Amino acid sequence: MNATATLSSKFQISIPKALRDEQHWKAGQEFVFIPKGKGVLVLPVPEKEQLVGIAKGAHIDDWRDRKDRF
Repeated sequence: MNATATLSSKFQISIPKALRDEQHWKAGQEFVFIPKGKGVLVLPVPEKEQLVGIAKGAHIDDWRDRKDRF
């Protein structure tokens, strides 16, 4: 699907209804903006319930602390 939107003078963009419906996005949902070259990825921030089990099988004895970063 190709859809376009115009940036308003208040720097707001309305997401086309067809895209909102397809992605099941709702009013009040939080999004993250990730710069990619000359564009940007727009992704919904997952809710805690959606993250359950995401690290299943991870080794907890080999974790990293911020102290080991430059």
